[in-house]
Amino acid sequence: MSMPARKQPTALQARIQAGDLRRDQDISTIELRQLLTLAGRVKRTPEKYRQALAGRSLALLFEKPSLRTRMTFELAIQQLGGNAVVNNGLISEREPVKDVARNLERWTNGIVARTFSQETVDGLAEWASVPVINALSDLYHPCQAFADMQTLQEKFGELEGLKLAFVGDGNNVAHSLMLSCARLGVHFSLATPAGYESKEEIILEAKKWAAQTGAELTFTNDPAEAVAGANAVYTDVWASMGQEHEAYERNLRFEPYRVDESLMAKAGETAVFMHCLPAKRGLETTDGVMESPRSVVFDQAENRLHAQKALLLMLLA
Repeated sequence: MSMPARKQPTALQARIQAGDLRRDQDISTIELRQLLTLAGRVKRTPEKYRQALAGRSLALLFEKPSLRTRMTFELAIQQLGGNAVVNNGLISEREPVKDVARNLERWTNGIVARTFSQETVDGLAEWASVPVINALSDLYHPCQAFADMQTLQEKFGELEGLKLAFVGDGNNVAHSLMLSCARLGVHFSLATPAGYESKEEIILEAKKWAAQTGAELTFTNDPAEAVAGANAVYTDVWASMGQEHEAYERNLRFEPYRVDESLMAKAGETAVFMHCLPAKRGLETTDGVMESPRSVVFDQAENRLHAQKALLLMLLA
């Protein structure tokens, strides 16, 4: 059977030429910069975009529990004048992904999916003729990285030449941050326990971008080395959803990687603390760091709304 024709949206803002956001690589460096500019504009003047998605409906598919992703996408769609329909549960539990995709393309103008597997996101994008957005998979979390870059831009002005240190698991958030930093000229250092490094193929992709922008990528098992001179220190939970059975072992292995006050003191004097949330206070970070003036975690959470509005505009408006 032939595949459905790809979508050909009309232009309102700069467009994301890939038509989908399956992974960070689907957005070019120019498009990423345009997205951050648009996110700032939407944040400052939301009233100008209140009807940008009027008459549009999007399906939100959630295989994992969610607070920030679900709320910010629902609110973003609503505040742009569109409608959201939410479905919770395993996407392919009752029927193949390709059937789900071809149902949803008949009813909606786009699909937002938070999944356990990147293959599910790819399958939806392969079979649906409407834009598909990766709202989190096992390999990528691009929407989080966009909000994080917006937050850093707000705090420091220029992104190029900043240093972001990620301490903990080389997971999906680390992957997306690494790729965004490499493309925007932000130096990126990653400190993980041995055996918990990021995927080699994603590191190689980031190195290609870094060679073009001058971003320095550092990989180490030493948290102090990673955060030295950093403008931002970032961490995430040690056991993500689906890894609960590994939590005990991970807690033992990752204890030296806790971002506490002493580790933050090794970063730059004006360094901020970042976390994608939810946070396990007392494990990957302390309550004191979370509540300190250095913490921008709730700025990041707020910017999920604005960055995702920009993304929706660039894909759908």
